[in-house]
Amino acid sequence: MSLVKIQTNGTNTHLPKRIILVRHGECSANADINVYGTTPNHKIELTEKGIEQAKQTGTRIKKVISENGNNWKVFFYVSPAERTRRTLREIGGWFPKRRVMGVKEEYRLRELNFGNYHDPAGIAKIKEERVAYGRFYYRVPGGETGAEVYDRISSFIECLRRDIEMKKFCHDPCEETNIIIVTHGLSSRIFLMKWFDWTIEQFEDLNRMKTSEFQVLQLGHGGEYSLAFHHDDKKLSEWGLSPDMIEDQKCKAYGVNWQGTNCDSYPFMDCFAEDSDDENTIN
Repeated sequence: MSLVKIQTNGTNTHLPKRIILVRHGECSANADINVYGTTPNHKIELTEKGIEQAKQTGTRIKKVISENGNNWKVFFYVSPAERTRRTLREIGGWFPKRRVMGVKEEYRLRELNFGNYHDPAGIAKIKEERVAYGRFYYRVPGGETGAEVYDRISSFIECLRRDIEMKKFCHDPCEETNIIIVTHGLSSRIFLMKWFDWTIEQFEDLNRMKTSEFQVLQLGHGGEYSLAFHHDDKKLSEWGLSPDMIEDQKCKAYGVNWQGTNCDSYPFMDCFAEDSDDENTIN
């Protein structure tokens, strides 16, 4: 089930216009893997480059959400890690307080738990094993599986869905509201997997965003959110979406049967028999 399939009572005015996923700026562990052996993961800070990246991301996001006029507001969610908090602070410098509906530190958005301190060789081995085993099911020694991240991200999404249904983000129907989620590479991919009902196989093919990159899910004409409004085929392919997944995003953006395409893309449909006039006949 897609989150956007909620009760709208014939109107989408209470739905946020956009949901924007942001990966934190470059952190010290991105620049030097040895940091994992000396600094707790949640305390890893942004580099100077990461700080500048986050500032630039703030200007780009503001440009996106203000492109249709001056009637908009934002609500922020942020992972509790130091690098995501600092990213939020740098992004927030571009948004006047009157534009901000609220900010919530959300613990379910935290990074995959890699356990405690790791030496660089250990981290490299873990990452190699994860790719070979499958990132969704692989358990980091002393840490989490991707499946466990999926469970807590799913819980967050269900709470977000409830808040949307209760019109928490709809103070004025004439205003465009935007939810901005500052999180991590894996958490953002898991978010998309849950949101769009992607399979584990589709998830395994996804690539994480670059540091301080962001993904815009915008409300489409049929009441569903899509990545296709703000990201072209090349970018979606870079993130690991297959041609079928990209077409599905366009269907969500522009409505059913976009350019004659069947937008119903359910997994396992190939295992069922073809329709026929004698389908009730048992041989």
